[in-house]
Amino acid sequence: MKKTVFLGALTVAGLSAAVASAATLDDVKARGSLNCGVSTGLVGFAAPDANGEWAGFDVAVCRAVAAAVLGDPSAVEFVPTTGQTRFTALASGEVDMLARNTTWTFSRDNDLKFEFVGVNYYDGQGFMVPKALGVMSAKDLDGATVCIQTGTTTELNLADFFRTNNISYEPVPIETNAEAQQQYLAGACDVYTTDASGLAATRATFEAPGDHVVLPEIISKEPLGPLVRHGDHEWGDIVRWTLNAMITAEELGVNSSNLSELAAAPTNNPEINRMLGTEGELGAMLGLDADWAVSALAVGGNYGEVFETNIGENTPIGLARGLNAQWTDGGLIYSPPFR
Repeated sequence: MKKTVFLGALTVAGLSAAVASAATLDDVKARGSLNCGVSTGLVGFAAPDANGEWAGFDVAVCRAVAAAVLGDPSAVEFVPTTGQTRFTALASGEVDMLARNTTWTFSRDNDLKFEFVGVNYYDGQGFMVPKALGVMSAKDLDGATVCIQTGTTTELNLADFFRTNNISYEPVPIETNAEAQQQYLAGACDVYTTDASGLAATRATFEAPGDHVVLPEIISKEPLGPLVRHGDHEWGDIVRWTLNAMITAEELGVNSSNLSELAAAPTNNPEINRMLGTEGELGAMLGLDADWAVSALAVGGNYGEVFETNIGENTPIGLARGLNAQWTDGGLIYSPPFR
């Protein structure tokens, strides 16, 4: 098994190296659209609506990058990817970036030759069970059948957790969140495990969400964020600083309501001015227009607005900010300065 995984990693790394020399920014501009890899469907994070329009917390990053580069947030081709196909899609050049609940790990950063540009959601792996099962702790799941997405860190964390606690389980391999939901509700598995945010998103789609509980244990660190290929640092900078603009805008009080006013002329805050392009030449350093960040922020607002609109406490997903609060509010969300 280890040999197979290793060869797969080498294949992905080889593909990544083969396309890394390409100037992705030039390709995106010539094509007139951004190819963005997303999940196959996770409500609140990335899913098509009734009209086939993709929306969600991760989708917002794709649209912000498209707006920054092309001036058009709708100039995005969304490519659904599974835990198994996402890395090949990025390495081969099928997509220009991934924005789909992908955990930043050592091997993905180094062995698979990808570049994580930041963290847009700090998460951890959890467990969901039917309330009728009467289970109060993940440590009580000895002998349970567990629906688990293959090709994910979740799969490895699950094995570690059960081994550490000297309990056993029977895996029920699945490819997509939709398949996991179907299998779980059909009783093919006792437990569904994935990132806690994904469990909340999945549970919110159930006809009777109250019949299911997320157990208290969080068994891993899952820093989720957008990623690009190694080697094209200019493109990585664009995606990185687009995300940073969303984060910094919230910190500095730039939002959908005051963006136009603040971007019209220099303010008394030099960092806002530099970010919005009324002072300095940060846009030119990225190979973009001076108002690239204005275009990005005009799509869905700052980081906090995107969070609250798609997955916040007033949505069916119902996630509190928690670790994903700004650093000034005791969270981990933090951007380097625009200087």
